[in-house]
Amino acid sequence: MRIEQLEYLAAVTRHGSLRRASENLHLSQPALSEALTKLERELRVTLLDRHRSGARISREGRELLPYMTEVLDAVDRLRAAAGTRRTDARMIRIGTVHAATTTLLVPAVDAFQLSHPGTTVEVIALPQPQIDEGLVDGSIDLGLVNVLDGDDAPVGLDGEDLLHGRPVAVLPAGHVLTARPQVTIEELRQQRFVLMRAGHVMHRYVQRAFAPEAPPAAHSTDGAELGKALVAEGVGITILPDYAVHGDPLHRLGLIETRAIAGEQTTLTLQLRRRTTLQQPLAVRELQGALAARAAEYRAAATTAAS
Repeated sequence: MRIEQLEYLAAVTRHGSLRRASENLHLSQPALSEALTKLERELRVTLLDRHRSGARISREGRELLPYMTEVLDAVDRLRAAAGTRRTDARMIRIGTVHAATTTLLVPAVDAFQLSHPGTTVEVIALPQPQIDEGLVDGSIDLGLVNVLDGDDAPVGLDGEDLLHGRPVAVLPAGHVLTARPQVTIEELRQQRFVLMRAGHVMHRYVQRAFAPEAPPAAHSTDGAELGKALVAEGVGITILPDYAVHGDPLHRLGLIETRAIAGEQTTLTLQLRRRTTLQQPLAVRELQGALAARAAEYRAAATTAAS
C-alpha cells in the first residue's frame, strides 16, 4: 500500500468521479484506475463502483474513507514537522459571492497560509447556485454564500453560520440621503440603482423589497466588491449585507456610507458551505477553522464598536 493510492481514492471522493479526479491529479485515467485496482486487491475490498458512465467510490470505500483520511492527515503532519511538505501538495478551491471579502476571507486566507505555505488557495467568484453546484460535484471545496431568512442548504451540503447582519443602503459619500439616519424603500426607488445579477441572494432580496416594481433605472453587476466600487464612483446606490460593507477599505476611507432601511427586519447570514458526506482533508478543515476564527474576531469587534 502506498500513500499515493490513498490520496487517489480521496481525490475520487472529493471530485465525484474517476475522470474529474484524474484531471485534477494530472494523471491519466487508466493509470489512476490501475493504482486503485491494486489497492482493492491488497485490501480485498471493492473501493469503486465502475459503470459505463464512469466510476465512483463504493459503499465499502466510503466506510473505509475516515480511516484513510486519518492516515493522510498523519502524513501531512509528519511532512509539516519534517519541513518536507511538497510545495504543490494541494490546492483548495473556495467559491465566494464576494461578501465580507476584505474583512473575513482575505485575513483568514492570510492566517492559513502562514501555517500552510505549500498549499494554494484559489478564490473563485461565482453566483450562489454555481457555488452549490461546484460543492456537490467536487470542483469546489468550500463555499461562502449569503442566506436569507428561511433558506436551507441544498441536499448534500452543510452550512456553518459565520456572520449575521441586516441589509443596508450603500451610498456614495455626500449623497443627499446620507443626511438621514435611515432611508425608506420609496426613497431608494427614486435613485439610480446598482443591482446584483440574478443568482445572487441580494438580487432576490431587492426584487422582494421593491415589489411590485424594481428600481426604474438599474445597473447590474456580479458581487458585492464591484457593487461597492460602482457606488463609490457615483454610478448609483445599492443594498448589501452590513457585514459586506462595514470595515471594507472603501467604507473606512469614507468613500461609501451605509444607512439602515426603515422597518427592515430581514436577517442575512454569511454561511460557509461544504459537502455533507465528504471527509475533508486536514488542510481544508484548517481553512474552515481559520474562517470561523476570523468571523469570531469580526463579531467581537462589531460588538465593541456598537457599545
